[in-house]
Amino acid sequence: MKDQPNTTSAGGALALPVPALIANAWRNPGLLLTLGLMVVVGLWPVVTRQEALRETIFTIMLSVALASSLNIMLGYTGYINFGNVVFFGLGGYVGMYLLGTYGASLWVAMLAGGVASGLLALLLGKAILRLRGSYFALATLGVSEVMRTFIGNFSPFGGPTGISLNFRVFAAYGGAKQALWLTYYVLVGLALLVVGVSYLIKISKFGLGLMANREDEDAAEVMGVITPNAKTWAYIASAIVPGMVGALVFFRKTVIEPDPAFDLQSSIETLVTVMLGGRGTVLGPVLGAAGYQGLRGFLMTNPFFQNIQLSVAGVLLLLIVLFIPLGAVGWLRARFLRLRRLLP
Repeated sequence: MKDQPNTTSAGGALALPVPALIANAWRNPGLLLTLGLMVVVGLWPVVTRQEALRETIFTIMLSVALASSLNIMLGYTGYINFGNVVFFGLGGYVGMYLLGTYGASLWVAMLAGGVASGLLALLLGKAILRLRGSYFALATLGVSEVMRTFIGNFSPFGGPTGISLNFRVFAAYGGAKQALWLTYYVLVGLALLVVGVSYLIKISKFGLGLMANREDEDAAEVMGVITPNAKTWAYIASAIVPGMVGALVFFRKTVIEPDPAFDLQSSIETLVTVMLGGRGTVLGPVLGAAGYQGLRGFLMTNPFFQNIQLSVAGVLLLLIVLFIPLGAVGWLRARFLRLRRLLP
């Protein structure tokens, strides 16, 4: 009979000695450099008061938050997840419903979006996380399509027309212009939070259990990692921030519809972002977000590439897998050993 998991088990969520991990994190120069760089970039539009620059950085920080969340599953457990957009969309719908129907505050909407996404991840995790490899990837594709169809026919959420907010909702936040700045500050904060949490997970016993599971799931079980629990908690951790971000983003847009909320292209682009920067690393999603969003901006403004943007993303993913499977950060860590502490 297997021993029951305790607070030191790699498979249990309580295996995180949080105070010690935080103290360790503050002594890591690579993490401090990553967070410091994000703070500088995040403050740039604030100092210059350039609204166009703010929107550009907003897009990059959005990509950082989503990619770092996905990296918890893709990078640490090795599970290819095409359905992370499900949590983004569900969080957006729950938040918009509370904002539009009950006049809830943005903070309540974001919290509810994160909780709803976490609960959905708990339910889905019990059902699909026993699958492995391509079977899990296909299952996440199916979940994404099922959720898009279900929400599109769910009348409380507006069915196919979605939910729209009256612009008067911004009055409580100082008007539309101030609300745009507020959502920008909050998103930068969420991006910093998820990068920090990603690092804490990576260096914890829980994270070591996830990475052992990634290398050999059967061997990890033999070594005492309770793999179903570990994978489920990782799935939940990867779902909460996208749910909160979804509520924030669609509040900003004042409208949500099924297709934009559960867009498969968004899932593929987030996957490419993680792979480009380096899966399983903390810095990778940050560099990947900056690199891919720069490429995406070029593709969208180029007459030849703007209609085949998804195809270009697919080709880029193939090239990464073939030639730099460890991503930019992994390649740099392997080539320049002295940089390892600066490239978490």
